[in-house]
Amino acid sequence: MKHIAWLALTLLLLSCDSQAQAPSTSFLIDGTTAYTLETNSSTPAALAARIGLSLSPADRFILNGKLIPADLPLPGGLSYTLQILRAVNVTLRTPEGETTFPSAALTLGQALTERGLTLSTADFLSPSPETPLTTDLTVIYRPARNYTIRVDGQIISIKSSATTVGQILASAGTPLLGLDYSLPPESAPAPADGIIEIVRVQETLTIISTPIPFNTRYQDTADLPLGSENLLQAGETGLKITTLRIRYENGSEVSRLLEKEQIVRQPKEQIVGRGTQITLQTLQIPGGQIQYWRAVQMYATSYSPCRSGGSQCSYGTASGLPVQRGVVAMTRDLFNALRGTQVYVPGYGIATIGDVGGGFPDGRLWIDLAYSDADWQNWSGWVTVYFLAPAPAYIPERLR
Repeated sequence: MKHIAWLALTLLLLSCDSQAQAPSTSFLIDGTTAYTLETNSSTPAALAARIGLSLSPADRFILNGKLIPADLPLPGGLSYTLQILRAVNVTLRTPEGETTFPSAALTLGQALTERGLTLSTADFLSPSPETPLTTDLTVIYRPARNYTIRVDGQIISIKSSATTVGQILASAGTPLLGLDYSLPPESAPAPADGIIEIVRVQETLTIISTPIPFNTRYQDTADLPLGSENLLQAGETGLKITTLRIRYENGSEVSRLLEKEQIVRQPKEQIVGRGTQITLQTLQIPGGQIQYWRAVQMYATSYSPCRSGGSQCSYGTASGLPVQRGVVAMTRDLFNALRGTQVYVPGYGIATIGDVGGGFPDGRLWIDLAYSDADWQNWSGWVTVYFLAPAPAYIPERLR
């Protein structure tokens, strides 16, 4: 009985071994071609070699939807469907240069991962990581860089793979608006130092109203006494409207430009009638009565030969009269028109216009009273000066 049992076990093992080594049918797909072959235990590379298919070191196989290496042993007695993934050349262009490598990965993303490249969402990759690797492929890759954006008193830090300043700002959600500009400019390449500043720009239009003063024209009128005036036409101020364009950068004014200037109302000239009618008047003075044709306020000073403002004493006048009491000096315009005319100055007396002086820079009416050095008196103040008859044929403008 014992001998029969051992014989039965041996027959069973032989039977099992025979079934395990029995050939099975497998399918091998290479591109669009499918091969059928009988297989026992083998490797994908051995199966490909059996039918004369050559493999590159980067080629791979798919078994049941999974990538397997070409030298992985396959269990015997089973049927398989294997697909050869032929490696394609991937040309990778980066800012540092260009490199080409073979890959049999299913997608571009897998190929780059296997290459040791870790992608971030801010990186630029074209084509996309999901692109199937079915043929040679040229890939453009720009890794994201760190950038600092200064805007509105804040600092924004971002990662971006954009190539221009404008694209970086757009990716950060801070595009330029209106008149805003950036440093570097929007069209400039991404800055090497990673710093971008946005300058906020505003422009306002300011309207300024400026009154235009009217001119006054004097018109001689024979119907009015000399020294009197009458308003013939009232003047009216004009109006000028100025529009300024004011520019602000980051809240500070940087410029003002004249946008428009327009006179909306012209000024109207004022006309004043000025009397030319000479009427002699009388005045009682110490020692008698005088007749005068004009009385005006003038600023009086006094001088003598050695008090005339020069470095040396001067005893003569512009008219040839000696410097003494009874001679007065006036500015050139009045002297030229009234030379030899007599005047009366209260407290000084009657005098002849016979000398010339410089007067005051402000153009006030001025009279300089002459004395000798022995009887000089100091004058400095306003006085009434009476111009005695007869009146000259021409009345100077400033005495009308």
